Amino acid sequence: DIDHLIKKEPCKFQIFILTPRRADCSYPKAERTASRLLQLDGNSGQLVDGTFKDVFELVEPGDLLVFNNTRVIPARMFGRKASGGKLEVLVERMLDEHTILAHVRSSKPPKPGTELYLGENDEFHAVMQARHDALFEIRFTAETVVLDILNQIGHMPLPPYIDRPDEETDKERYQTVYNQKPGAVAAPTAGLHFDQALLEQI
Repeated sequence: DIDHLIKKEPCKFQIFILTPRRADCSYPKAERTASRLLQLDGNSGQLVDGTFKDVFELVEPGDLLVFNNTRVIPARMFGRKASGGKLEVLVERMLDEHTILAHVRSSKPPKPGTELYLGENDEFHAVMQARHDALFEIRFTAETVVLDILNQIGHMPLPPYIDRPDEETDKERYQTVYNQKPGAVAAPTAGLHFDQALLEQI
């Protein structure tokens, strides 16, 4: 049976806990450490259902905790091609102050030389320079640096299981409390559950 297989070769299995979709699942808990935490005892197989505050009990002297202190940037932009076709741009990384490498969602992939207008009111003009496999090299023509452009017209890249449009409050709630350097294009979801009090306790 499945239990026997999991015990025999545990590294071949991932365990997913499925819950009914509810409206409040689309928003994070007001208190970060109130998020649910499911513990699996590797020796006994016992499941313990608790909250993230319980993580303190799992940390022992000598354990090494590694924290990703990057700040999530609003890396998703919406706009159109010069031909009028709508597109969505998700920044993978910044190549320099005016050039990005990005995923582009559009009815037809833009070709090199295609002009793009990004922002709700075509605030910024850009040109698709080249394609690198699944990614597109895009250069903005404005003197404004990419990071400032994203802060003006960008949307937060919410985790894929969040089925709703992003909101202004997401720009802070989907950051860790220890974020410092801007650059991440996806929320470091595991770190979102730490608050300052828990960090000081650890």
